[in-house]
Amino acid sequence: METDLNDYTVIKEGEAEILMHKKNQVFFNKAQVNNRDMSIAVLRAYISKCKQEHEAVLSKRARSSGKVAEKAVAEVSKEETPTENGEENGKTNGEHEVVTSQDGPKEAAKTAYEPARRELKPPRVLEALSASGLRALRYAREVEGIGQVVALDNDPASVEACQRNIKFNGLMSSSKVESHLTDARVHMLTHPKEFDVVDLDPYGSPSIFLDSAVQSVSDGGLLMCTATDMAVLCGANGEVCYSKYGSYPLKGKYCHEMALRILLASIESHANRYKRYIVPVLSVQMDFYVRVFVRVYTSASAMKNTPLKLSYVYQCIGCDSFHLQSVGRSLPKNNSVRYQAGVGPVVPQDCTHCGKKYNMGGPIWSAPIHDQEWVTSILNGVKSMKDRYPAYDKICSVLTTISEELPDVPLFLSLHSLSGTLKCTSPSAALFRSAVVNAKYRVSGSHVNPLGIKTDAPMEIIWDIMRCWVKNHPVKAQAPEHPGSVILSKEPSHQADFSRHFGSLSKAQAKKVARFLPNPEKHWGPKVRAGRQITSKHVSLLGHEAVNGHLNDHKEVEEGEEEEDIIEGEPDLKRQKTTEDIASRS
Repeated sequence: METDLNDYTVIKEGEAEILMHKKNQVFFNKAQVNNRDMSIAVLRAYISKCKQEHEAVLSKRARSSGKVAEKAVAEVSKEETPTENGEENGKTNGEHEVVTSQDGPKEAAKTAYEPARRELKPPRVLEALSASGLRALRYAREVEGIGQVVALDNDPASVEACQRNIKFNGLMSSSKVESHLTDARVHMLTHPKEFDVVDLDPYGSPSIFLDSAVQSVSDGGLLMCTATDMAVLCGANGEVCYSKYGSYPLKGKYCHEMALRILLASIESHANRYKRYIVPVLSVQMDFYVRVFVRVYTSASAMKNTPLKLSYVYQCIGCDSFHLQSVGRSLPKNNSVRYQAGVGPVVPQDCTHCGKKYNMGGPIWSAPIHDQEWVTSILNGVKSMKDRYPAYDKICSVLTTISEELPDVPLFLSLHSLSGTLKCTSPSAALFRSAVVNAKYRVSGSHVNPLGIKTDAPMEIIWDIMRCWVKNHPVKAQAPEHPGSVILSKEPSHQADFSRHFGSLSKAQAKKVARFLPNPEKHWGPKVRAGRQITSKHVSLLGHEAVNGHLNDHKEVEEGEEEEDIIEGEPDLKRQKTTEDIASRS
């Protein structure tokens, strides 16, 4: 059956092209080009890293086999030395064993102990929820050294569209990409440790796919996971978040980073059930979703460190103070390590700064969420292939900001929120960061929020800096019980130094590199789920022009179908009824 191209729109992204039907039958979101570009950049870095690790393993084996070969050569030489009785190796003269190697006994020994050089197989990729298949096609066409890409979906219309797009992209795509109509969870469960890369990008929450996904990834493989249910992860429905991810969110300024850490903690929890654990290489909050890239390993002993990587969060309801409490701790015992529950609470009942109560959330992933070596490698790779990334500016700016984050500092403070608590004018970010650096603490920005400040300075130092700022920039008096009044009523124990410090600006800021870019067009965000009829209530998502265009197209299609029915001789019931009514009235 030939495809009528008049019913479709050709969409080109990167090196792939897809056919999209004018009706909303298969999901596609143009804004996800950032997501797809970032995934391709990480995939390229992963393949390069796998090659390096493979070479390192071969080199290690060669060194160990070389030692064994030298030992074997020494033994062979010893056996060939004649004895005093003119015997060699327990045999009389003339009774020698034949050496198969033409180069002598040394080469024979080396050949015997030389390990087989195994070739590194191209990584197999599973796209669990493919929809139109654009992501799978871009992986196959743009990532060098990639193996088979398996695209799954349980929607017949999506699978049909994916297969149509595979053919539309030519022979290379047809040989590398395969599409199947199946439940991704069942497929992953029935193919344990078979895929080197598993990509989860569902419409909404990925929670129902995590258990099967961590089983399907090979040892050392890469799991890429997106979550778009940001309202749930950021605290709008805490009980729903707990039911899906096993963590309770808090409504802080850091809620988007907390969403990343909740997702990582959930993946780790699922992996631990199968004696596996994760190592995050990149965790990103972009646009309207979070995206994490983690490697999955198997080790029952390493898995015991998981409680050390998780923490509960205490957030004061009056001010911006927050504190983390580790779920577990480790103690040295002789030559081993003993694991125990964490000691707490780390805070009193009332906040020491403003006197208000605490809310408790978590557990969240409190270990580093990025591998800085990976981030640098990915960023350099992106810059070297600028023309091959449609969203180059966006992903380059995000990766640049991530590369300058403090990796060992969970969550962040908001400068405007601190000033809002005290009802004072906000100091500039450069001044505040200079005060922190002059106090001998580290500070950096956050890729999540332009006003976010990551620092290892305790909250006592942060509030002392703000008290010193308010002394030079007085505020109006507030009610005595107001959190800001309570904080300002105490004298600072540390005198802040606001003189400019060269370490207050990051390298990107010093070079005036763009780090937070505006959306390229209006209504750059989530789109309507596939199959749903687009109506006037979707104006906020799509815009007036797009909604009117969809409604007009839908109207034209309906009118065309009515005309076809009349031409085919089917009775026009509405017109027939009207004629009968007129006849009866007359």
